Amino acid sequence: MYQYQKTNRYFAQTAEGLEEFFAAEAEKLGAKDIEKSFKGVFFTCSPETLYKINYYTRIATRIVAPLISFDCHSTRYLYNTVSKIDFSDFMDLHDTFAVFANVAGSIINHSQYAGLCVKDAIVDQFRKKYGERPDVNPKTPDVWFHILINNNKAVLSLETSGGSLHRRGYRKNAVEAPMMENVAAALIDISGWDGEKPLIDPMCGSGTILAEALIKHCNIPAGYLRKHFGFMHMPDFDNNVWQKIKKNASENIKPLDKNLINGYDIDVTAVKFTRQNLSTLPNGENIEIQNSDFRDLKLQNKTIVTNPPYGKRIGKNLRMEDFVKQMGDFLKQNCKGSTAYIYFGRRELIKSVGLRTTRKIPLRNANLDGRVAVYEIY
Repeated sequence: MYQYQKTNRYFAQTAEGLEEFFAAEAEKLGAKDIEKSFKGVFFTCSPETLYKINYYTRIATRIVAPLISFDCHSTRYLYNTVSKIDFSDFMDLHDTFAVFANVAGSIINHSQYAGLCVKDAIVDQFRKKYGERPDVNPKTPDVWFHILINNNKAVLSLETSGGSLHRRGYRKNAVEAPMMENVAAALIDISGWDGEKPLIDPMCGSGTILAEALIKHCNIPAGYLRKHFGFMHMPDFDNNVWQKIKKNASENIKPLDKNLINGYDIDVTAVKFTRQNLSTLPNGENIEIQNSDFRDLKLQNKTIVTNPPYGKRIGKNLRMEDFVKQMGDFLKQNCKGSTAYIYFGRRELIKSVGLRTTRKIPLRNANLDGRVAVYEIY
């Protein structure tokens, strides 16, 4: 038996700062014994719940199932120990695979070399057994393996997600620097939006915030468009259970009232991309997208959630600080009774808004150590 089969314990990787959001999400989906860690969460669950969490999670990046844990002080021992696993339990000659490696505080101090040792162990085993070897695909493999070596203790895991879960599949086209999907999902959670008021993104870009609001409100699995998950390669995968989960999920998707979620952008291309992206999701056609300058809008008694544009999209002759000041004037003059949740990747820009924040909440987007500024407009 593999380690996860003995313990039913798994690890979800998250972006830094999103651990709390995933912990709450996992608990709702049926996970137990939840333990938050740096950039991730440990949890215990049944195989059915594991499939469900992979399918529904809006926050996690990857979920891994540990296969073996062992003390590891040399690459030779790493190779020999990994070689004892029967990798035909997880893949065959026609499947591609990749190895993700991470090392810290260990005698083996080069992650790429650790990954190469695991790769060689897999390839050599297949070649010895079948006279052929499976191919490595570092970008979109059928099967991902993870090797973590921390303080000379190694854990080899199978990724149950099948690629980063933030790639939902709806973003067919994008304008520059779009917000990551799982970060946009966390922004929706921070807003606490419950559908009582319309949600508006007045600078919607490629529509990521709108799509994540739709997914949450209508109970659409975040993995709705994904064709492949890593758990399908687990030796104990139960396809009947998986098909039942998908069927129940489709039956539980809720309708979306028109005008409950709306988006605007001054960029005609952005509007086109947003419409195309939303059309891939259930109820996406009920989100109205208009080509408009946010300064011309009247957004009273709304929930405003947005990630302001940067660079070319703000205009050639406008400084970012001046653009942000115009946003503040817009909120003050045109958004009475609304609450705005604005993500600033450059948090120093918050002072240019000219309004007092109700809260400032840390939220990272890729390499940006940003802040969500909350404004209640009276």
